Amino acid sequence: MSTLTTPDKPPVRAWLPTMLTLGAIWGCSFLFISVGVRELHPTYLALGRVIAGSLVLLTILVIKRESLPRSPRIWAHNFVAGAVGSAIPWTLFGYGEQRIPSLLAGIWNGITPLVVLPLAVLVFRTEKFTLQRVLGLLIGFLGMMVVLGAWQLHGGADLVGQLFCVAAAVAYGIAIPYQKKFIAGSKLSGTALSATLLICSTVQLAIFAPIVSGQAPPAPWSLSIEVIGSVIALGALGSGMAFVLNLRVIRLIGASMSAMVTYIMPIFAILAGVIVLQERLTWYQPVGALIVLLGVAVSQGVISSIRSGTAAKTPVQARAAGVP
Repeated sequence: MSTLTTPDKPPVRAWLPTMLTLGAIWGCSFLFISVGVRELHPTYLALGRVIAGSLVLLTILVIKRESLPRSPRIWAHNFVAGAVGSAIPWTLFGYGEQRIPSLLAGIWNGITPLVVLPLAVLVFRTEKFTLQRVLGLLIGFLGMMVVLGAWQLHGGADLVGQLFCVAAAVAYGIAIPYQKKFIAGSKLSGTALSATLLICSTVQLAIFAPIVSGQAPPAPWSLSIEVIGSVIALGALGSGMAFVLNLRVIRLIGASMSAMVTYIMPIFAILAGVIVLQERLTWYQPVGALIVLLGVAVSQGVISSIRSGTAAKTPVQARAAGVP
């Protein structure tokens, strides 16, 4: 049964625990990035992450006796998704967290659904615009300006760091509907597809990391235990198992709804930053984050669904049910 025409609505218990797990893994990833860039150039941190993730997924494939895709088309699409959804945003977040706290980077990741929606509608044509969604986008944009503290910006490292994180979230927003349209419908397992994507990212970063950083990769034994542990955690969890879980959620509830994991990620990012790294929030950052999440909720129809006592439909489910 095609993922684009499935009329059955998956029960909440089929995807919510997975989404919560993803929120915890990816929310805490910002802490590991902050630790990693203390000793590693952002490109090498991203490279270490994709290598670790690839090894984990390849090990799982061997255990399950599965093979990598043979189709050149699948490899080509994963090459694009690997660049836009992994190599580029993970490098950008590394640059950003050299300048701003990890919890703020986690908050900026919350704009991803606001990027997913217009791209899914206008570029990939997998979803449709409604007045409600336009309102949600406007509310989300207002929240972005509040998080940024637009009324008091004077440039500097803080602004540059935040813009790096915004660009990373935009890259994620491109990757999600791209995966939905060109990859998620494949009959191959999520493990095989995710391993392929990370292998492509590894090749890309192995070529560009020395060029961008202008230096050779550091010897692993020259790094602290904290940095090595952060790279392993980012790879094994955030880039390995989480990719498999994320593709499962996309297949179950669609690209736009799956991006709602960003409701959960800022909570874990803020908790990890405050408790572990003793980072501090300014008043407008959590306020702006709440406004962004309100915009996401409006654009996804969560609020109207709660008021009507029904579950929000994905665009695919809405079309199947005859809802315009």
